[in-house]
Amino acid sequence: MFEAKVIAINPTAEEYKDLLNIELPEDSKATDYLGKSREGNAYLRVDIWLSEVKNDDKFKITFFLEDKERENKDRTKKQYINNIGRCTWADDVNNLPDWFTKREHRVAFVGEEELYEFLRMWLSKLDYMKEDSVLQADWRKLMKGNLSELKAQVDGAYCTNIGALATIVMKEKDGKNMEYQGVYNKAFFPYYSMKNFRLINYNDVSVQKNLRNKSLKELKPHERFVVNVTGEYGCRDYYILSDLKEYKSKENIAASNAVLSSDGDDF
Repeated sequence: MFEAKVIAINPTAEEYKDLLNIELPEDSKATDYLGKSREGNAYLRVDIWLSEVKNDDKFKITFFLEDKERENKDRTKKQYINNIGRCTWADDVNNLPDWFTKREHRVAFVGEEELYEFLRMWLSKLDYMKEDSVLQADWRKLMKGNLSELKAQVDGAYCTNIGALATIVMKEKDGKNMEYQGVYNKAFFPYYSMKNFRLINYNDVSVQKNLRNKSLKELKPHERFVVNVTGEYGCRDYYILSDLKEYKSKENIAASNAVLSSDGDDF
């Protein structure tokens, strides 16, 4: 895990060179952020670049927004989002919870929940308790690739550093298992919570179990992050809940040839 600063959002070729020190080849598709889904819906890829505060290492978080209302698998419920990026599910707009309907709201589009989870943590200097506070990007502009509203917040009055989880993503390519650097994009934590991970071993299954036995209201922000990441629908890639360090494949059982034995120290 690491503390980072946002330095670029969907950079242009010039910004890749100036902000990231990356010279893109002429045929690069790195800046082709718009596209069509398999269903023919417009989508936008949102690349947010982070600079790790200690060593200035660069990391990229990617979100995909699709111009399609988000529903559950059997289409009995829709996801809704309000004007400060909070989401909830309901089978009918009349059945939305009272706390949610106190603010302007609408049906959410695919990918918005993850993006706004990040934005709320990054733009945490915005007082979300105030009735006139709004965290809402223009959807039509986004679907045209216009991210000027978000880009304007880089180094802005409401932004802070964030805590993020670096991962190793494993994919098969040409018959070989390949490993890639990634960043978990469904949960983040306040940067000042890093100290808590140095005091308590949140990799310990018993510690995680104790957290899951608590109610959400009892959990501190970094504890909710742990529950999210380690839960049934959490991170499926390789990670360690501790300070960022150089990755070694031999520590990743899924990437090694090591055999687990029921009578060995590794069981």
